[in-house]
Amino acid sequence: MDENSKQAQRKAAMAVLAHSDSADIARSLDAVALPAHENLREPESGLLMVRGRIGGDGAPFNLGEATVSRAAVRLSTGEVGFGYTLGRDQRKAQMIALCDALIQSVDHAGPVEAKVLAPLRTQLMAGRNRTAKETAATRVDFYTLVRGEG
Repeated sequence: MDENSKQAQRKAAMAVLAHSDSADIARSLDAVALPAHENLREPESGLLMVRGRIGGDGAPFNLGEATVSRAAVRLSTGEVGFGYTLGRDQRKAQMIALCDALIQSVDHAGPVEAKVLAPLRTQLMAGRNRTAKETAATRVDFYTLVRGEG
């Protein structure tokens, strides 16, 4: 597997984990035999400045601050994983970091994909489909009648 596909795999995994609920990640990780690991960076919360632009190409401005939690984990085999999530859920940041390290490991990437990421991805897609159906049910189509006058 080349470096670009590995990075794409990690990026896709992080997107699934970041949008998943902490309890669902913990439940999925219980199905995986976790190797020995240590915290390189204890889970912590802090603030991050969110920047914006008007129209996408205007001058940047400070929109406000967002709370973010982060963690870093190293497996006993040397793989290092990083986890970031919005909010103050430090346990979720630690689990994301652990999953990031596990998907980099040749021995653990398959089980993590099958037992953690695939079920979470399916659950997220089901939720998005349900939301799309609920939104479509309330859709209103507007139209304009054109009068025959001048």
